[in-house]
Amino acid sequence: MKTIAAFGLFVTLSSFTGWKTSLTEARQEAASRHRYILLNFSGSDWCNPCMRMHQEIFESTAFKNFADQSLVLVNADFPRQQRNQLSSKQQQLNNELARRYNISAFPTTILLDENGQALKQWIGYPGISGERFVASLKTYIDNGR
Repeated sequence: MKTIAAFGLFVTLSSFTGWKTSLTEARQEAASRHRYILLNFSGSDWCNPCMRMHQEIFESTAFKNFADQSLVLVNADFPRQQRNQLSSKQQQLNNELARRYNISAFPTTILLDENGQALKQWIGYPGISGERFVASLKTYIDNGR
């Protein structure tokens, strides 16, 4: 387990546990379980807003409980430190996803329906609690039905 310190924030890279790295697998699971997909683009070892988002929103009890019931989570990570480098295959997959969704800032988080259609995109750290983020997700999910 690796822990990264940046500007007083500590993020444990194992906090990505439960997050898939393949959108294809996520779409299959979402279709079979009738769930939504939350796709997060992050720089886990250099992007301070990404670290805050994971620590303050994605690690919150409210988010975890909601995700367990309603979401399939996908993380497309773009680490910079040598010790955190992804396999070339995974990096290629992440690059393709970033091109597909025209990602220009980190973090970017996209709510997708089970067919992979984007319902909502958040660019940057939203600066809200896990509870408020869940409420926002519910609003877009309810409107997408």
